[in-house]
Amino acid sequence: MGKDGPAIQGYTKGDALSGKDKVLGLIAGGGQFPLLVADSARRMGYEVVAVAHQGETEPDLENRVDKIKWIKLGQFGQLLRTLKENGARQALMAGSITKRKMFENVRPDLKGLAVMTKLAIFHDDDILRAVARELEQEGIEVISSTHCLPELLAPAGCLTRRKPTREEVKDIEVGWRVAKELGRLDIGQCVVVRQKTVVALEAIEGTDQTILRGGKLAKERAVVVKVSKPGQDLRFDVPAVGLGTVQVMAQVNAAVLAIEAHKTLMFDKEKMLDYANQKGISIYSLDQEEMRD
Repeated sequence: MGKDGPAIQGYTKGDALSGKDKVLGLIAGGGQFPLLVADSARRMGYEVVAVAHQGETEPDLENRVDKIKWIKLGQFGQLLRTLKENGARQALMAGSITKRKMFENVRPDLKGLAVMTKLAIFHDDDILRAVARELEQEGIEVISSTHCLPELLAPAGCLTRRKPTREEVKDIEVGWRVAKELGRLDIGQCVVVRQKTVVALEAIEGTDQTILRGGKLAKERAVVVKVSKPGQDLRFDVPAVGLGTVQVMAQVNAAVLAIEAHKTLMFDKEKMLDYANQKGISIYSLDQEEMRD
């Protein structure tokens, strides 16, 4: 497998795996999530057919799937054709697409244009739901992005040695309400709060840049809240945090990361929690019912 493997009809094909009777389509964005999904899916007995996005997806994905097709953002016709020709009856979406590239590198084919023209507004969920509808009309079920890795979802509770102070809990409550409203509008999922004042909202720049901007404005002890959208569709766009998140927080002396339990992906969990403990950062995982108390 990989770049040196034999190419057939535009695919990089790996060695045939005996005994596989399930084909899973992997629509891959950036980051480590698609790699982890591919590894887990193959352990579960799937033949993994990946559609990867140029400039976003990690090249190493080629070495971890059975077949792969590289496309440009917006080439939905090629995506659909790849999955159908390889017998995928189920597919999942994993990984991120850099939002600002929506204005730079979109190269839609005719099918992609057809999907885009049906949208009144280009919000994340609108685009992804439209893609999911088109896939399902072609007989391909879009399943939860956490199907192969449910263990990555954050458990409830305070996950670090340090618990939030009373004042920080108040900031979490403010940030939670605002973040849920931000998610309802499908703008972002992260809010930075200091002394019950919202100092930064996530938009197109992404979570890390929001933390940096908000942390600098707060000066110190900022509380970062990242939650799922109301009615979050677990098939896509599940909020995610990891070691890199708390490293960015440490740069601006942020104090607390509050996330939503069972609806947030945690990458490199042990390293993330060890680093947070070293820096005195509290990581608090709550569910919606707690916030209603």
